[in-house]
Amino acid sequence: MQNVAFKLDNVSVCFRRNAVLLRSLKQGLSQMVHRRAEEEFRALSNISLEIRDGEHVGLIGRNGAGKSTLLRVLTRVIEPQTGSVYTNGFKHVVPLLELGIGFHPDLSGRENCFLAGHLMGYSRSEIEQKIPDIIRFSELGDFFDQAVKTYSSGMYARLAFALATDVMPEVLLVDEVFGVGDEFFIRKCVVRMQRLMSAGTTTVLVSHNIDFLVRQCTRLIWLDDGKLVMDGEPHDVALEYRQQNGKAA
Repeated sequence: MQNVAFKLDNVSVCFRRNAVLLRSLKQGLSQMVHRRAEEEFRALSNISLEIRDGEHVGLIGRNGAGKSTLLRVLTRVIEPQTGSVYTNGFKHVVPLLELGIGFHPDLSGRENCFLAGHLMGYSRSEIEQKIPDIIRFSELGDFFDQAVKTYSSGMYARLAFALATDVMPEVLLVDEVFGVGDEFFIRKCVVRMQRLMSAGTTTVLVSHNIDFLVRQCTRLIWLDDGKLVMDGEPHDVALEYRQQNGKAA
C-alpha cells in the first residue's frame, strides 16, 4: 500500500458509559431511587477510509461525533473492537491530542522536551539541536527551566506546540490545539502549520473552526454519531455540513 499513510477498514470502537435509571414514577417522586447501570455506545461505527501520504485532512462534526476517537485510533492509543487499522510504519508521528499531555509535572520544560522527543523517536542530540528554536517559539524565557506544574495553560500550549512542530514530523495529528493561547501565538501556530504542510507532512486536524479547515486542508471528513457522513472536497463538505446543521437548529 505504497503512498497510503493510514487505512481503516470497517473500524468500530465501543465504550461503556454510566446511565441513570429511575424506578417507576408510580412509587412517587419522593421514593424514586437512582441506580447506576452501564450502557454500551459506539464512538465509531464501521469506519472505512484511507489517508494518503502528504494529505491534509480536517475532521468535522458536532461534539461527540467521534472525531477525537478517530484520532486516537490513528495513533493506536485506542484499539478498535472490530475492523483493522493500517499505518505506514512512520518513525516520527506527533499526536497533539491534548496540549501538554505526557508532560511530567515535576520536570522542567527542557527536561520534558528530551523525554517527549525520545518518545517521538528522536535522539537526545537531535532534540538538543532543536532546543534554541523551541525556546524562541514558545517564548517561555526562564520558565523553560522551571517545572511545568508551574505553567499556565497558555504556557503548556506554547511549549507543546513548539516541540511538536519543530521536530518536523512525518505525520501530525492535531485535536483542537488552537483553543488555547493568545491571538499572536495562534497566528504563529498557523504559519508553522502551513510550513509543515508545504513540506509534505501528512496532517489530520480536528477543529470546530470550519473556515480554518477549509483554508488549510485538501479534504474534509464529516462524522456524526460515530458514522462517516461525507468525505470530499473541503468547500463541498463544509457547505453540506452547515446546511444540515442549520436545518437541525
